[in-house]
Amino acid sequence: MPVSLCGTWDMVSNVNFEGIMIALEIGLYTRKIALKLKHRKVIEQVGDQFVVKTISTFRNYTFSFRVNEEFHEFTKGMDDRHCKSLVTWEGNKLVCIQKGEKKNRGWRHWIEDDKLHLELHCEDQVCKQVFKRVI
Repeated sequence: MPVSLCGTWDMVSNVNFEGIMIALEIGLYTRKIALKLKHRKVIEQVGDQFVVKTISTFRNYTFSFRVNEEFHEFTKGMDDRHCKSLVTWEGNKLVCIQKGEKKNRGWRHWIEDDKLHLELHCEDQVCKQVFKRVI
């Protein structure tokens, strides 16, 4: 059984977030605001369903899924696109592939050194975020 990612996590680093937002065609003013934010990530699991919340003072985004079950995702409040998403475990990494308008889109979550790591990718851009657990 993979390690639990559940908990509340505060962002401590955010590398190339603007690159991801440009690849997603997010407007200049929204990008400038988003770059100043410190996100909080809340990951919960109820049975076989995961709920992931990204919380900030500007926008929040919540989605839920079951591992190994494709689902329709609407990225409301982010880039407002529809995609088909599939989340799987690859070792201790929770990996999502998002099929839609953008190529090579998805993310990976994993725990390393007691921190939650998130790698976002879209087109040719990669963003690396690190979160520490809120006690």
